[in-house]
Amino acid sequence: MEFSLAGLIGGLLGLVIGLVNFSVITAIVEGRLRAVDRSESAEERATFERKIVQFRRIMLVFEVVVLSAAGYWIGTMVGGWLGSRG
Repeated sequence: MEFSLAGLIGGLLGLVIGLVNFSVITAIVEGRLRAVDRSESAEERATFERKIVQFRRIMLVFEVVVLSAAGYWIGTMVGGWLGSRG
């Protein structure tokens, strides 16, 4: 299996964008969720915290996998398109 340089660069850019997006989105969503948290007992608070952790894990996997793959695909398409024109 051969990897294209343009695809790898695109994948790296997708990874960076995904990590930045992850940190921004999770900070905003987590802040708003904490603002409306109405946990009254320790058990409710623990459940709320578990859901926050689960949300962060799902977002991290989505951002890293999906945006890296999309970056690789876009990089390969653009690199192939530019390479065929030259």
